Amino acid sequence: MNRRQFVKSSAAAVAALGFPSIVKAVNRRPTIRVVGTHVTLQEPLRRRAEQDLGINIEFYPGGSAEVLLKASTDPSSFDLYEQWSNSIKVLWQAGAIQPIEIARLRYWDEINDLSKRGRISSRAKIGLGDAPFKLLYVQEDNSLGALPSSDISFLPYVHNTDSFGYNAAVIPRGVPYETESWSWLLDERHHGKVAIVNAPTIGIFDLALAVQAKGLMTFEDMGNMSRAEIDQLFRIVIDLKRKGHFRGVWSSVPHSVDLMRSGDVVLQSMFSPAVSSLNGVGIPCIYAAPREGYRAWHGVMCLSRESRGERQEAAYAYMNWWLSGWPGAFIARQGYYISNPQRSREFMSPAEWDYWYEGEPAATELRGTDGRVSVRPGETRSGGAYIKRFENVAVWNTVMDQYEYTLTKWKEFVLT
Repeated sequence: MNRRQFVKSSAAAVAALGFPSIVKAVNRRPTIRVVGTHVTLQEPLRRRAEQDLGINIEFYPGGSAEVLLKASTDPSSFDLYEQWSNSIKVLWQAGAIQPIEIARLRYWDEINDLSKRGRISSRAKIGLGDAPFKLLYVQEDNSLGALPSSDISFLPYVHNTDSFGYNAAVIPRGVPYETESWSWLLDERHHGKVAIVNAPTIGIFDLALAVQAKGLMTFEDMGNMSRAEIDQLFRIVIDLKRKGHFRGVWSSVPHSVDLMRSGDVVLQSMFSPAVSSLNGVGIPCIYAAPREGYRAWHGVMCLSRESRGERQEAAYAYMNWWLSGWPGAFIARQGYYISNPQRSREFMSPAEWDYWYEGEPAATELRGTDGRVSVRPGETRSGGAYIKRFENVAVWNTVMDQYEYTLTKWKEFVLT
């Protein structure tokens, strides 16, 4: 038996015992490189995956725009790419990633309808733009679409609904789905204390939702704006920036935490881990449930076109590990969901499950991924239950037809 046959037979034997793993010869373990953002590339996850899988894992976290540029221009720099579904079009068109074989995904049948068909329930809005199921399956002509096939462009795993966070010590707490509104981002009362995420395919929708909610303009299709609409949108927000309304932009979760913790901002685009972190240090940051609906995102795990052989086997093991239960429970503690939540339920306390997934008041203190108490007894998650949140999606993070043009306008906004 040669070394490659030994690796394959050993991995199969371990998987048969109940957990997908890669076993290597004693002198060397395979190493996979994962490029992505601070949202999922966290040290406790890396350590646990190495422990469970018996492989070496290197994380390369960065800002959203930074890692997308790296992955799309240099596929040899990574084995797996973790970000959001709005990156798929860019990566696929650049030829940076390869199809993922469904037959090699152990938990595929457990992945829910939100990822595969676009709706978490029959009442749910699909949402404008690139709903992930529209980009999931590799079609016969090598395009991406919603028609099921044997190959997919990404592994559906982490996802959430995003909005803005605000400091309730400064801004009176609103009523979810009733008074909380994207228009708050442009409210004159918060002049000079507002920040936006520095990511063209994300921040543009936060601004568009705010401008429309404020009644300053409307869009025929916010998920695919025309050039004229983009021009009008940026005339409005650049004028506001020149007048000092925006404190600035942030490029990473830690940066957004620092902005609110320092008092530089009181309201900003936010991701759930930042809200959890701020609550953990005693800052009452509320994650809004806007009456207009959320901007939603779906995490994607993509396989580099350069990944092959033992590294590819290790990459598939890591993808399967992410849906094996423990990782989904871990990221639930920062407010994120996993595509097969029932498998993670056994790794969560009843109080955690009820709070994070069911929208019930916390029965006990709950800790975030950093170990600090982020939820206190009696508190209820803003926006409610998992299903409720995903029934109210206004738009998904999207790469529009005018993507290249939006990059130019976004740069102008940032540099103004």
